Amino acid sequence: MIKAILFDLDGTFADSAPDLAAALNHTRAMRDLPPLPLEVLRPQASHGSRGLIKVGFGIDPEHPDFIALRDIFLDYYAKNICVQTKLFGDTAELIAELEQRNIKWGIVTNKPHRFTVPLMQALGYAYRAACLVSGDTCAHAKPHPEPMLRACEIIGVMPAQCLYLGDDLRDMQAANASGMRGIIASYGYVGADASVENWQAHGSIATPSHLLRYLQ
Repeated sequence: MIKAILFDLDGTFADSAPDLAAALNHTRAMRDLPPLPLEVLRPQASHGSRGLIKVGFGIDPEHPDFIALRDIFLDYYAKNICVQTKLFGDTAELIAELEQRNIKWGIVTNKPHRFTVPLMQALGYAYRAACLVSGDTCAHAKPHPEPMLRACEIIGVMPAQCLYLGDDLRDMQAANASGMRGIIASYGYVGADASVENWQAHGSIATPSHLLRYLQ
């Protein structure tokens, strides 16, 4: 019996790509580069500053310019964290239904704590979530199972009693490694070239409310 639903944040619970893209384009502007279109940046939004800076500048964290660019990116994003970000589709209705059924829900994300909490507060869901597990809450981030197990510990449920909804391979890997059933949020930032059939997911949904099908 499913007693809890855990969500990835970027690309699953909230469509944060517009604000992340704005931060990347601000960073590009600081280097006199033109903005990139949202459709180019959206698939990398789940990968945070590392993925976006790689697309925007073609460099990895080992590059000598990476830290300076990342600092510009994160400083801008922190000040503009929820300008265009909104919940995906009918997520609000899904959360209301879960709460009506007394099914606990929470967030397990690789987003750092200093961004996770302000974003969830701005969206109005920080204090409704049973847990907010960020990328730096534990010693390891997804795809390691530790954040998933920490969420279960906080909520007070067993992993087998949880569904985890995410839009990236590492989400399904973390779910499987922790003993949860992973569901792919195909409406999120899943890249067109992603081999989702190899993600070993329990299922896939095209809109948030379709998750209710898996509660039986």
